[in-house]
Amino acid sequence: MIRRVFCFACLALVPALFAEKDLTALQIQVTDLQGKPVERASVVVRFVQGRSVKKFGKKVRTNWELRTNQVGTAKIPPIPQGKILVQVIAKGFQTHGQTYEVDEEEKTLEIKLNPPQPQYSAHN
Repeated sequence: MIRRVFCFACLALVPALFAEKDLTALQIQVTDLQGKPVERASVVVRFVQGRSVKKFGKKVRTNWELRTNQVGTAKIPPIPQGKILVQVIAKGFQTHGQTYEVDEEEKTLEIKLNPPQPQYSAHN
């Protein structure tokens, strides 16, 4: 009887173990061109393409909107592996938008923001 209960318990854990390998814990580090952290930058992460994953029978969240902390870091809980779109918006910098391929269990993306381009007017 104990052996049978143990086998059922092990079988119940198998799908959860495989599901974890299809997710990436993502960390985004935002700096300026000199390497100084950019705090309070808006970070938008969207899962674009890949395997849509369910964890414990629930669909995993695939869109995140958050801000960087004092050291320029934004941590996103596990997101499905595949192509993701990352957009970073910060006051005093050009907007960054790029698609990335993530296929590891943990990934850190280092994003360097450019200063704004000078504005020109035809009326001067």
